[in-house]
Amino acid sequence: MNKVREYDAITIGASAGGMNLVQDMASKLPKDFSMAVILVQHIANNSDGGWITLLDSTSPLTIKEAEEKEQIERGKIYIAPPNYHLLVENDFTFSLTVDEKVNYARPSIDVFFETASWVFGNRLVGIILSGGNSDGAKGLKSIKDRGGFTIVQDPKSAESPSMPLAAINLVKPHAILNPNEIWEFLLDIHKQIQSDKT
Repeated sequence: MNKVREYDAITIGASAGGMNLVQDMASKLPKDFSMAVILVQHIANNSDGGWITLLDSTSPLTIKEAEEKEQIERGKIYIAPPNYHLLVENDFTFSLTVDEKVNYARPSIDVFFETASWVFGNRLVGIILSGGNSDGAKGLKSIKDRGGFTIVQDPKSAESPSMPLAAINLVKPHAILNPNEIWEFLLDIHKQIQSDKT
């Protein structure tokens, strides 16, 4: 896998078994990280956001819930709030909806990935991590169809392999990696962007 070029955003979908992986990633990315990171994590509707505060305390990057009409900025990690679908608008802002659940989930990874692929096109990386259903597979296909780069966690390394397996079967992603390889790839993109600026 040698496909390193400049991207604007990293989109991540995770469910059961994904939260610890996200915490590990957030602690490893540098404070000058060159892209926006946007996460949809399946979580209880009544979550109080305490896990986001914990993430923020362990990462050099700002980590926050995405807000309605918020402008997407590089170098921040945004997390979909519980019980809302997260969408990306054409002006690179977020919007939130309470439309019906998709794949039994709200936020739905499919909904978010699809709208992000429309806006970011081939400057988007889509990643599917551990999870117990098939949410995210169709959205990841949308990212690939629009020229983005697609990564799926190796099911053998996933606490819940159903979501990675569904994505692999539907999408045939560009790369199937264990978590450490995923984070290394993100750092490689970052280093390439920094190098291109000098």
